[in-house]
Amino acid sequence: MLLNWIATAPRRILALITAACVGLLAFGLYLQYVVGLEPCPMCIVQRYALIGVAVTTALASANGRAGWWKGWGALALLVAGFGAFVAARQSWLQWYPPEVATCGRDFYGMIENYPISRAIPMIFRGSGDCTAVDWRFLGGSIANWSFVWFVAFSLVLLALLLRGGAQRLPR
Repeated sequence: MLLNWIATAPRRILALITAACVGLLAFGLYLQYVVGLEPCPMCIVQRYALIGVAVTTALASANGRAGWWKGWGALALLVAGFGAFVAARQSWLQWYPPEVATCGRDFYGMIENYPISRAIPMIFRGSGDCTAVDWRFLGGSIANWSFVWFVAFSLVLLALLLRGGAQRLPR
């Protein structure tokens, strides 16, 4: 039933993914500015991945031509997969924190002060901030829930790309 809906309403699904990403970003900003939780470097990378998924799915749903939406949909799938990877890495760091956890540089400090070839490994190595679990919902941390959402986006996008084939997207 769900696969049939994916095949018959792909533009709506792409718009729904865009709306979900915007909602998740809004919730992240709420946690930062209202609740007072500061995002770690990996959280910021996950936010950029959410922005990437939102923009690419919005562009994919904007035009009904098969080549257009399939290209943007494939890019959205790659970005969602990258977001899932970052969230999984952060979840791993939270479950198995390094023995020496330091509060390393912030994301922008790493990007500004180090060449990109050194900054990227530093981000994924994590810091003391990345291992902290400041908020939970139904037993899962923010990184765990980010992973769930990115995997859900990836699965829906994959089903859409495989099921949608060469069809023109209906309005």
